[in-house]
Amino acid sequence: MENYFEPNLTDDQLRAISSIGLAHMGDAVFEVLVRTWLCAHGKATGRGLHQATIALVRAESQAEKAERILPLLTEEEAAVFRRGRNAHVKSVPGHATRAQYGEATALEALLGWLYLKGRRDRINALFRAMMEE
Repeated sequence: MENYFEPNLTDDQLRAISSIGLAHMGDAVFEVLVRTWLCAHGKATGRGLHQATIALVRAESQAEKAERILPLLTEEEAAVFRRGRNAHVKSVPGHATRAQYGEATALEALLGWLYLKGRRDRINALFRAMMEE
C-alpha cells in the first residue's frame, strides 16, 4: 500500500483481518469522527471537549447509535456488523453490558471495514445518521 491515509484493500485482504482487527481500526475512525463533529459544532472546549468525546465513544453510546443505523445497512454491511458482534472479546468494561459491548464492537468493526475498503462516503452517511438529534 502506498497511501495509508486513503486505504483501499481488496475483499481478500479485508477477509484476512479479524473482527477484532476491524474493530480496532473502527474505534480510531469513530473517535476521529466524534472529535471532528464536536469541534465543528462548537459543543465543548478544553476539558469539556474531552468529557464530551468520552461520553460519545463509550460502548453504551455506540450501541445506541448502532441501533439507529441498522435499518440502513446493506446486506454486506449487515454481515460485517454481525461478524463484529460475534467477535470473542475477553473483557467487558464495567459500565456496559455484554450486549452493549457487542453492539459497540460490531459498529467499530463495520466502520473499520468501510474505512479500509475506502468507503469514506458511506462512513460519512452512516455517521450523519448516527448523530442526528
